Amino acid sequence: MTMGSHLDEFHGLPAFAFPGVGDTSAEASSLPSPDSVAWRVAVDSYDAKEEWEEAFARFLEAVDTTQVRALIVGTWSEVYDTPPDTVIEALVAARDRLPALRGLFLGDIVMEECEISWIVQGNVAPLLEAFPDLEEFAVRGGSQLVFPAVRHDRLRSLHVESGGLPASVVRGIAGCDLPALVDLDLWLGTSEYGGDAEVADLEPFFAGTRLPALKRLALRNSEVQDAVCAALASAPVVARLEALDVSMGVLTDDGATALLTGQPLTHLKTLDMYHNYLSDAVRTRVVKTLEPAGVEVDVDPDDAEADEEDDGTVWRFVSVGE
Repeated sequence: MTMGSHLDEFHGLPAFAFPGVGDTSAEASSLPSPDSVAWRVAVDSYDAKEEWEEAFARFLEAVDTTQVRALIVGTWSEVYDTPPDTVIEALVAARDRLPALRGLFLGDIVMEECEISWIVQGNVAPLLEAFPDLEEFAVRGGSQLVFPAVRHDRLRSLHVESGGLPASVVRGIAGCDLPALVDLDLWLGTSEYGGDAEVADLEPFFAGTRLPALKRLALRNSEVQDAVCAALASAPVVARLEALDVSMGVLTDDGATALLTGQPLTHLKTLDMYHNYLSDAVRTRVVKTLEPAGVEVDVDPDDAEADEEDDGTVWRFVSVGE
């Protein structure tokens, strides 16, 4: 899978791209109602006509931002080489002008602009500190991402998309106190692109003590998906989940069998194993075990295919790497 298209919607609102510099449609009379869309502010990654902060300044002047509910940060200049420090600073500086902001996506960037593992990120903690009423936060890209342990009382959804999530980021998120969080989605990725977290780093998620409201847990796109599933088989948090997502990774019969033979999963509403390396027999077993109990199961292998070398070495790949 590749990141081929920008977000169509975010925070339950259709995405709308704020017009670029010189576009007359940026006039207030031609823009949608401020609270009716998720506003996407972006500039060209290559040879941009203006910096992202300049585009954001135009946005602040053209839109009644006191009503803006969701904001999508797209490409900033030279995103493959430059962290979004000034982007984050501009957002934090504008916090008093965005009192209704509840959804924030940092890095809605597609492959034509920059591959996911080339996106240079930064320290996102100031955004969570500046917007205490934020309910949904998502970030794309793991390179140089910094996510220290914080407390946020109202955040309900946290998604981090990457081709390789650093262990320091995983540990930081695991150390967060997020009492209202319902949905946690982490793309762990591969070591080739910086995903060096081990299963032990995920232990706080398995315990779930800092996430008392959690209903959906996604630990996916991982090259150690089997080990993740083996740990989930006895993880206390699973008993109170409605949705479990172990998709997009290197999931084989070993991981799926461990999950099935562990604690009961029949209380779940959904179990997502999309993109996997399961045998037909194990796929059938998963479906026959859980679907009669009303669990919606996705065991579609997608395009997951193992490559075998002449010496017998087998290579399996996550859905989103580079």
